[in-house]
Formats: sequence, C-alpha cells, structure tokens
Amino acid sequence: GNVEQNTELGIYGHIFTRTGSIVVETGDMHTGSATIISTVNGREAKEYDAEINRIYNETGGRRMMLTVTDPELRSITGGIVQGMSGSPILQNGRIVGAVTHVLLNDPTQGYGILMENMLAMAG
Repeated sequence: GNVEQNTELGIYGHIFTRTGSIVVETGDMHTGSATIISTVNGREAKEYDAEINRIYNETGGRRMMLTVTDPELRSITGGIVQGMSGSPILQNGRIVGAVTHVLLNDPTQGYGILMENMLAMAG
C-alpha cells in the first residue's frame, strides 16, 4: 500500500489487500459487545472481546469509548497499549472504527474513531 495523507483523523492511502468486512453506518452501531483485532504477541492478528460504552459527538468528529473485556488481552497487555492505535473495532462482524487512545489512569479503557469519519476524510 501507500500513504497519501497523515491527518488528525488518521493516515490515509491505498492498501492492496481486503478484509471482506462491511462498514457500519453510525446509526447502525450501538453500545454493547464488540471486538478489537490486534497483533500483540508475534505476527498473528487476533480478535479480542471489548465493549462499546459510549458513542458521542465532539469537535473533530464522532468518537466512541470502549473497554477491553477479553481476559487474554488484559493478561498480556493490561488493556490498550502503545502500538494498538489503528486496530480495527468490529461490531456484529462489521468494521465500526479503529482504536485511537488509551486512558492513562485505566488502560482497559480507551477511545476509537468511527470508520465513517475516516472514510469521509479519505474522500
């Protein structure tokens, strides 16, 4: 792939592989069960359980707050760690966003940007 833009809403370009997932519109997502796909141990990406706690508006676009609930991920990393930014967030098998930040006082919680905002920025 190639990088064409590096913005406050993420890095954009073209990738030459496809995941087969379907993007969810904001109106179709909801608080509740989700998963994060991340590579934390070696080179193999794995899906870990999470919970979308809140979806809200703020300056710069809609965002979501999430909690890592997967016991395996919590035992390996304690939650969200540096390097997990950009990890896809899925709900019902569809891409709803990507991990962006961790709460420093509670690494089991963090924030994500909505996929529709990233796509809008990419044009």
